[in-house]
Amino acid sequence: MTGPEPRPDTQPGPGGEAGPGGEPGPGGEAGPGAEQRPERPGGAGPGGVRRSGLRNPDKAVRGLGAGTLSLEALVLLLAIQPIRVVGGDLGGAAVGAIVALAVACVVLAGMMRRGWAWHAGTVVQGLLLLSGLLHWSLLVLGVIFALVWAYAWHVRRVILG
Repeated sequence: MTGPEPRPDTQPGPGGEAGPGGEPGPGGEAGPGAEQRPERPGGAGPGGVRRSGLRNPDKAVRGLGAGTLSLEALVLLLAIQPIRVVGGDLGGAAVGAIVALAVACVVLAGMMRRGWAWHAGTVVQGLLLLSGLLHWSLLVLGVIFALVWAYAWHVRRVILG
């Protein structure tokens, strides 16, 4: 077994491996390119562009969208029985709508790499709100998940710009 592999954003120095940005490594000496860079206001990176601090912001945002849709699918499927028991009239159309929406959420969660998947997720939230016409509890779930989805959009906009 060999030692840990250097990260791609590190530069080795003469005294050992340098940390990110040429910081001193175990040998105590800074690697090449270790000159101090002036701090830009607000943590802005090169060119004044604000960085999120994430290694892969696109992947993080896709994970947020996929996680949100997966959680929504799980909650929808688990809500069928309590709605039937407590809420009363949950007909076949309402159960079918819940299952169809849960399947759509799972499919979209797997397709978050596509640019249109975020817009399709918004359509799913609208359909869930519309399914509130079949049962009032679906409207409540629709409002909750529409708010969660709106927050996910906000986080996406903040991270990706």
